[in-house]
Amino acid sequence: MRNEAGRFGIDRDRIATAGGSAGGYLTQMAGFCLEPRPRALVSYYGYGDIIGPWYADPDEFYRRQPLVSKEEALAAVGTTAIAEPLPKTQRGKFYLYCRQNGLWPKEVTGHDPRTEARWFDRYCPIRNVTAKYPPTLLIHGTEDTDVPYSLSRDMDAKLTSAGVKHDFITVAGAGHGLTGAKPEEIARVADHAVQFIKAHTK
Repeated sequence: MRNEAGRFGIDRDRIATAGGSAGGYLTQMAGFCLEPRPRALVSYYGYGDIIGPWYADPDEFYRRQPLVSKEEALAAVGTTAIAEPLPKTQRGKFYLYCRQNGLWPKEVTGHDPRTEARWFDRYCPIRNVTAKYPPTLLIHGTEDTDVPYSLSRDMDAKLTSAGVKHDFITVAGAGHGLTGAKPEEIARVADHAVQFIKAHTK
């Protein structure tokens, strides 16, 4: 985006990054992987740790759904590399299998978080927060069954200890994607995000 700023019609020095769920994770990664760093980050129900129990242990919420066999999971993925989104039902079985069995980090990276925890350092934003981390807005629902609310709470604590400017919006009773939140609450959160970005990209 910086290299093509003229073509996009944007100010290359006033870029903010935002995303939800895995996009929230990538947003947090951008806080230390890019130079120069984005001016602000907005992480909707994202996560800064990819090897905690929520991802590396069997998940009870997902195990309440019909169990997916390893054979089904691998067949759903196939062997062809893709870059375009597919219908969720096509590859969703692989994700479901991994969450049901606590295998996501190992299956995706080929490394075992139980024996190679330090290998994951460079992929865990919470382990890379310093005073140079960009101003960050964290948004999370308390009833999230996919990405636990505690992950944003932990990131909030880490940002506080590093002296990073940030806000943390808790959406009481909301699930993943802020499902269950009232429209006026979602509008309030969106407005807060806009104002946060404006304040840090002047």
